[in-house]
Amino acid sequence: QVQMVESGGGTVQPGGSLTLSCAASGHTFSSYATGWFRQAPGKEREFVGAMNWNGGDTWYADSVKGRFTMSRDNYKKMIYLQMNSLKPEDTAVYHCAAAARLSTILEHEYDHWGQGTQVTVSS
Repeated sequence: QVQMVESGGGTVQPGGSLTLSCAASGHTFSSYATGWFRQAPGKEREFVGAMNWNGGDTWYADSVKGRFTMSRDNYKKMIYLQMNSLKPEDTAVYHCAAAARLSTILEHEYDHWGQGTQVTVSS
């Protein structure tokens, strides 16, 4: 069983940066795909980015491409989301997730989720 716990959320001004962290548990984490998803108030949860099991491949939503960067450290069982040039529309609860497969960008294939961390972009 893999458990995920996010941290690093907060309030930042437009144009600012924030790094989210996600600590995973479970001995099989290093063979799992990982992803970040977000949910804004009144909206459905949406895909932000995904990374394959060894960090060799990444995929991003068009809305964050060029501004957000995922990384992972399998030894520490950590994944990260570096967010730059933040916009008010990035305001949401961000969730990290893990899937028991080597790579996937499909939300329904992620079966381990963190509780979420709030990111607010406001002046």
